[in-house]
Amino acid sequence: MLDLTHLALLGLAGYRGTQLAVHDTILDAARDRVIAWHEHRQDSTVRTAVVTLISCVYCMGWWVSGALLATYLLATGAWHQAPLVVHGVEWLAVAGLAVMLNRLDDTLGRIHG
Repeated sequence: MLDLTHLALLGLAGYRGTQLAVHDTILDAARDRVIAWHEHRQDSTVRTAVVTLISCVYCMGWWVSGALLATYLLATGAWHQAPLVVHGVEWLAVAGLAVMLNRLDDTLGRIHG
């Protein structure tokens, strides 16, 4: 199992990756293309799901955190050092911290914005 320092760093990275995917202007063009793609067939459940994913910090945060965790575990050779259920708990921890930071960011943004 990963120690708290690694889980915290992955949670911070998950927060930042989620902000990049959902809010940062560098990906505005890509998000606009997906939204335009959805507008051509608004009755498509797949297209609706994709738009929901790219616009929701909770949805995107879950997958960004999972991708970061899996990449870290594979790159460091730690994937086989613990049972899969332990990695599932680590995923919940990383995603939980990332979403908590996104929630804090949204709350402070409303207060100061």
